[in-house]
Amino acid sequence: MTNNTLSSHRADALRGVSSIPGDKSISHRVAILGGLSRGCMEVSNFLCSHDCLNTLRAMEQLGARITPRRSRPGFGPVDFTLEGCAMAPKQPQTDIDCGNSGTGMRLLAGLLSGLPFESRLFGDDSLSSRPMKRIVDPLLLMGAQIKTLGEKPGCAPLAIHGSRLRPIEYHLPMASAQVKSAILLAGMLTEGCTTIHQPALTRDHTERLFHHFGVPCTVDALDVTVSGPAAPIARDIAIPGDISSAAFWLVAASICPNAEITLRRVGLNPTRTAVLNVLRRMGADFDIAPAPDSETGEPYGDITIRTASSLRGTEILRHEIPNLIDEIPVLAVAAAFASGTTHIRHAGELRVKESDRIAATVSNLRAMGAHVDEYDDGFSVAGGNPLTGCTLPSYGDHRIAMSFLIAGLAVPGVTTLDSVENIDTSYPGFAHDLRSFAFYG
Repeated sequence: MTNNTLSSHRADALRGVSSIPGDKSISHRVAILGGLSRGCMEVSNFLCSHDCLNTLRAMEQLGARITPRRSRPGFGPVDFTLEGCAMAPKQPQTDIDCGNSGTGMRLLAGLLSGLPFESRLFGDDSLSSRPMKRIVDPLLLMGAQIKTLGEKPGCAPLAIHGSRLRPIEYHLPMASAQVKSAILLAGMLTEGCTTIHQPALTRDHTERLFHHFGVPCTVDALDVTVSGPAAPIARDIAIPGDISSAAFWLVAASICPNAEITLRRVGLNPTRTAVLNVLRRMGADFDIAPAPDSETGEPYGDITIRTASSLRGTEILRHEIPNLIDEIPVLAVAAAFASGTTHIRHAGELRVKESDRIAATVSNLRAMGAHVDEYDDGFSVAGGNPLTGCTLPSYGDHRIAMSFLIAGLAVPGVTTLDSVENIDTSYPGFAHDLRSFAFYG
């Protein structure tokens, strides 16, 4: 490994037991709700990635106080005491840097729209090219004063003049947990009931955390309502491991020989486990030992996965896409090792992630030797074609980098990805786990 590249090559075996870093989506939301809350709370297994730390720093700018108890060297706090600002946030003295995080920017925009001061959110070049109109439109309906100042229409930076908001009833035009959560956070500050109608089920971490922090929220099928104004109450929380990060090792063990890996305390929220359903359809061999209870409302458990006797292609169904959108690149890697063809459609959202993940996945699979057809909204992978390691671009995207390093564990030659510093966006410590799981002759 150099400062900018990371390589993998075919492993003779994969073995190990490990805890997965904290869930990224939950960590963002814990930082925001805990940072607003009344009282002190203990946070454990926070994801100390660049993205989540930017959100945590944003809440410090608003008045929250962080006292670290355990940190990952070179990254930041994993366990800490969080003292909230008791719903009396102060105006940030500088613009808020969201880095590469669409989740952080969209959720903070919802919050800041209802606070009584001006603020400004900005990010890196990648984030500044990603669509923000999808949150701006509903926030404007609530009476927010928010402007997109990016070079591309509808993109960051965002200038926000906090306003007194009004409750709305909103039909989401797309299945998006980020848009839903931005509206819910704005609704938490708004007098009355704000209701969101979803076109399909999306990850429900905000709703579960509202209950954990005592924010009035009801869920009726696909409809979610928050009653405001509400003040979160500090409560200790242990964040489960991120199943999107676990997915890399689930695929690695499935495609590599002599593999058995146990992943501890992985989040098993049913709005996030579509990846397990897809892998089971493909023939993956794994067991789940769920924890007996979860005081936070987020289910979790241990997953043990072994080498699959054979993998077969499948169709990822339309209703599954919103709940495994982040896992599609690594599932495409699994598809390349399966018999038959795997079809992934209705995933156009991948075009506006940290990279165009459809184009990036297709290009890198083809470079390794896979047969792939690309569509506007997805692709098909014909499995079983021999793959070979090579040097590949990461496209500045952490999930692309990790997915193809996993592919490299199961093919001859060396697979090298560039610009791997982006991996710290979601999985600090990935390089360590890559080395610790793999055994060579």
